[in-house]
Amino acid sequence: MTAKRPEMKPYVAQIHAYVPGKSSGKDGKPLVKLSANENPLGSSAAALEARAAAPLPNAYPDPDARELREALGELHGLDPARIVCGTGSDELLNLAAQAYAGAGDEVMFSRFSFAVYDIAAKRCGATPVEVNDTDYTADVDKLLAAVTDKTRVVFIANPNNPTGTYLPANEIARLHAGLPADVLLVVDQAYAEYLEPGEDDGGMALAAAHENVLVTRTFSKIYGLAGERIGWATGAPHIIDALNRIRGPFNVTLAGQSAAVAAVADQDFVARSRDHNNAELARFEKRIAALGNHGLTAIPSKANFSLVRFSGEVTAEQALHAIADAGYAVRHLPGQGLGDCLRITIGKREDMDRIADVLAELTGEANGVS
Repeated sequence: MTAKRPEMKPYVAQIHAYVPGKSSGKDGKPLVKLSANENPLGSSAAALEARAAAPLPNAYPDPDARELREALGELHGLDPARIVCGTGSDELLNLAAQAYAGAGDEVMFSRFSFAVYDIAAKRCGATPVEVNDTDYTADVDKLLAAVTDKTRVVFIANPNNPTGTYLPANEIARLHAGLPADVLLVVDQAYAEYLEPGEDDGGMALAAAHENVLVTRTFSKIYGLAGERIGWATGAPHIIDALNRIRGPFNVTLAGQSAAVAAVADQDFVARSRDHNNAELARFEKRIAALGNHGLTAIPSKANFSLVRFSGEVTAEQALHAIADAGYAVRHLPGQGLGDCLRITIGKREDMDRIADVLAELTGEANGVS
């Protein structure tokens, strides 16, 4: 007879735990990690200094992250009262689903989007609804057609992870305009800082003007503070109030808040990181385009990674192993329906050249194109 024990809720049992990017090979040997979209330039020197000088950890951090919210408000022209900080943007994405959806409700997102959306829906007992994309890009018409009276939250990553695709401002506005007023639109802008200056999907303006839009951002990508787990969101006061009610009371550490405040002030580092990424991304996409006759395609990306599709004789699995043999970890995503693709973080120039060389060798090309 089986002894009784606590049993997890059925909707929790349906969750497949998030799988992080690998950093070592099968033999345990460390690899250059291009599997987690981390900043290859590291972190701002000012942020590192501020992190080291933070108060000792015997005291709790400011539960409201006041100084950080004020710095973000000044940078982005936002009311700090309309900002909430979290343990990475992941916490805030989960809280958005938890605050506005539950059993019997639906949480919607596009196919080939951030894996956390499905987890966030299931964590609160809601039904995840995955809507077909068009050419690896969220399709506004398909999303709107899938809305029902059970829809409570719609997640849209822009630029999208893991495809790197992007919806311009007019499409985000059209999506918002087509949603019922009682549906929360969450615009996940984790990679927004990689867009060219002046390129803007309009998410923050929508969040400032409407009652049903939340925009999330993170310090994990261009700011190079992934290890500190800092995210933030902005929206209408009632949305911020809802997230504050259920977030962790001391969710951003002392060191994390100090580093983030200094990082916000160092926009030169952000600009250098953007310039490096966009230059190396363009070079890498050019190298992949030169291998197009062998079935390799780089999905046009606006983020700090390239999604490379393998539709010829060389498979994604073969490329994954060859890249690992060369000393690099990249991301294979069969669990997200992308078994024929590899997501490759844009690293240092020599890293991208080496990976492009490996792919050229696999296809039988003697030389790459610089």
